[in-house]
Amino acid sequence: MDDNPTTGQCLCGAVKFRISGEFEAFFLCHCSRCRKDSGSAHSASLFSSTASLTWVSGEQSIKTFRLSGSRHMKSFCASCGSALPVCQPEVGLLVVPAGSIDSPIDIRPNAHICCSSRANWDNDLASIARIDELPG
Repeated sequence: MDDNPTTGQCLCGAVKFRISGEFEAFFLCHCSRCRKDSGSAHSASLFSSTASLTWVSGEQSIKTFRLSGSRHMKSFCASCGSALPVCQPEVGLLVVPAGSIDSPIDIRPNAHICCSSRANWDNDLASIARIDELPG
């Protein structure tokens, strides 16, 4: 086991997990499936072919959706809907939503992927106002 495993949980705290091992890639995916999964401009996911996932608590609260005819999968907490890690043993991959991780993430995103599917409003976002709290 790692000296400093990666830990995470869902928003309501019902599901908690630990990951031992390294992430090999960190992608921001703009495909329409990931945009629907995240409800945002892109998903932010970490990938590993060697890390191991341990459910610390709440495994019975995990639901997994697989899009028919594809490898696209999403695991989430049945109580709060938060995205959770997905094991894809058929391709030897662990996919972890970056936002579900509580530990510091030591890898920066490698790339924006599937940019040809990018939302039409997801352009030049660095130029818009930045506000540190909710606008009031």
